[in-house]
Amino acid sequence: QVQLRESGGGSVRPGGSLRLSCAPSARRHSSTCMAWFRQTPGKEREGIAGIYIDDGSTTYADSVRGRFTISEDKAKNTVELQMDSLRPEDTGLYYCAATVGGCSVVPGTTTPIHPVVSEYGRWGQGTQVTVSS
Repeated sequence: QVQLRESGGGSVRPGGSLRLSCAPSARRHSSTCMAWFRQTPGKEREGIAGIYIDDGSTTYADSVRGRFTISEDKAKNTVELQMDSLRPEDTGLYYCAATVGGCSVVPGTTTPIHPVVSEYGRWGQGTQVTVSS
């Protein structure tokens, strides 16, 4: 069952940009955190960006920090991933995911911990991003 739906993937040259969007596939879901993951052949699915929905606090993997931005568009009920300064190593299948119930945060803050697959119960089907010359 596809619970979320990603869009916006495609092919781009190094240094270029793409914007991914994630929306519920059928019904509105309530989640504390949402995140973007990516997967490449032979590697585990990796959390790259997360957002605490209530106040917009974010977290990023070191590999994308400063280049990617996760945000929520409350009017559209979507979560976005703006990807700038793309590199070939950013190539992969990108998944949107949402928690069921709560999510873990850094103590004393609303900053999500680095997203891990086990905390996310709602997933999209993935959208391909290819960065090459």
